[in-house]
Amino acid sequence: MTAKIIDGKTVAARVYTLVRTDIAARASRGLRPPALATVLIGNDPASEIYVRNKRAACQELGIRSLPIELSAATPQAQLLSEIDRLNSDSSVDGILVQLPLPGVLDSAAVIERIRPDKDVDGFHPYNVGRLAQRIPLLRPCTPAGVMVLLESIGEKFHGRQAVIVGASNIVGRPMALELLRAGAVVTITHRFTRDLRADIEKAEILVVAVGKPGLVKGDWIRPGATVIDVGINRMPDGRLVGDVEFEGTKERAAYLTPVPGGVGPMTVAMLMQNTLAAARLHDGPTERS
Repeated sequence: MTAKIIDGKTVAARVYTLVRTDIAARASRGLRPPALATVLIGNDPASEIYVRNKRAACQELGIRSLPIELSAATPQAQLLSEIDRLNSDSSVDGILVQLPLPGVLDSAAVIERIRPDKDVDGFHPYNVGRLAQRIPLLRPCTPAGVMVLLESIGEKFHGRQAVIVGASNIVGRPMALELLRAGAVVTITHRFTRDLRADIEKAEILVVAVGKPGLVKGDWIRPGATVIDVGINRMPDGRLVGDVEFEGTKERAAYLTPVPGGVGPMTVAMLMQNTLAAARLHDGPTERS
């Protein structure tokens, strides 16, 4: 068996087409384009690349991009004040503060300061709580993107054994909520898991997001499984690799995402979709109807 590769760029392009079409339809009705504020603190090279990609996507789709760049020495109070300003600006639909934050800045306090209806990352406790209650509003981007990838291959969820490696607030925990909502039987593994291989060998759907290159070995994969590799790790020679051994997994899985080109493009695509959704939340009742 050789796995079929799930092309995240192709699936993301479909999402972009839908978003672009909806934004054009808004314009034809006299509605303003959605607006996304991206806040970058410091000069971390990886964060700069991620933010640049998000701003480029805005430009491509007709979303108004509001770039805000602050020094790594920015105090917490000043950052929170900037978020308050964006919260109160009715022309801003989405606020994204690029993580991780430098220094001693408190990311939890920053996330909670963003208005839930402008939280296009989907990290606010209100939005995660809505997902847990099966009434999602703005969904965390990477898990939502994974679900779109799985749906693109016709994945079945009801009663399927889904295993998640990693329990982060950004991917692992909301990913579990997404899969539960779809009807899967979900196991979350983490650093205290006693026998990781044994759990992974049960997985019909496997999602790995820990940031450890090659953590999951190819011979651990259940034959015919669908494997989603969220990890992206830069090696000393400059190569980007995932958390899953690609070559060995490819010989056992039915479907597999590549790194790069798998989940990454979907995260940005779902951010754009969330920004459009936030704009709809902020339209007046006449426009929403």
